Amino acid sequence: MTLTQFWVVLGTVLCLMELFLPTAFVESTLGISAFLVALLSLLVPQFNLQVLVWMVLSLIFIFLLRRFMPKRTPSTLVESTEARTITAIEPGQTGRVIYEGNSWQARCEDDRTAIAIDQPVVVLRRKGNTLFVLPESEITP
Repeated sequence: MTLTQFWVVLGTVLCLMELFLPTAFVESTLGISAFLVALLSLLVPQFNLQVLVWMVLSLIFIFLLRRFMPKRTPSTLVESTEARTITAIEPGQTGRVIYEGNSWQARCEDDRTAIAIDQPVVVLRRKGNTLFVLPESEITP
């Protein structure tokens, strides 16, 4: 097998792997880089230099892919922003809320505000497995 054939086979395998194991087009960029190196291998016979060119092209393509692909937003808090406390949330402390049918650790966004048990709250953001909430009465006029 010649080096050109090796790079064509590698590029084909990597592009086919993207079909079966989606990696947000990373494998495809590696495959395209391998196809370009296959063309270059006709001019540059040193395998070490070909591998270096393949790695550099792959990094460039991955960087460009990440730069121009739209960023996906996590859908964890998109569907609902309403929750209800199941324990009291003392100022600066954590408590528990029911959010989308599950019990979550929650903390009041305002460290000076306490929230009583069984109060409706609005989920503002999530950090790890802790929801940051505010009482619904503070948000609605």
